[in-house]
Amino acid sequence: MKCPYCGFAESKVVDSRPTEEGEKIRRRRECLNCSERFTTYEIIESFPIIVVKKDKTRQAFDKNKLLNGMLKASEGCQVTFEQLEKAADEIEISLQNTLEREVTSKKIGEMVMEKLREIDDVAYVRYASVYRKFKDINSFMEELEKIIKDRE
Repeated sequence: MKCPYCGFAESKVVDSRPTEEGEKIRRRRECLNCSERFTTYEIIESFPIIVVKKDKTRQAFDKNKLLNGMLKASEGCQVTFEQLEKAADEIEISLQNTLEREVTSKKIGEMVMEKLREIDDVAYVRYASVYRKFKDINSFMEELEKIIKDRE
């Protein structure tokens, strides 16, 4: 960090704490050249995630849309809103942590199915039936047989 007093490029952190909003880190620094102290603020840099749909159109990632789909799939199941919200948060964090700024809707759908499978089998099958567009009862039964096999 460049000193605002003498322009020296190195300083040490004397004190560090989050701001009241919790969105920034306030750091007191001391210049290693002139010993003057100054304050800096750090923020988390987030980039928008762009979802590439099947028809190649692009739109911004919307966690609420993801959460709504998971809520519909889990209606009537023994799933709490907190469980679904945590899963949606984990998916969003996972997407933010990749270096890719564009992600396919297919990849997101697979991530949702993986999370729902951990939470509730019925919610998983409901989501998968819409997502994978099962053509007939046989493809639906194949998915159910996979779940039963994994449980054993």
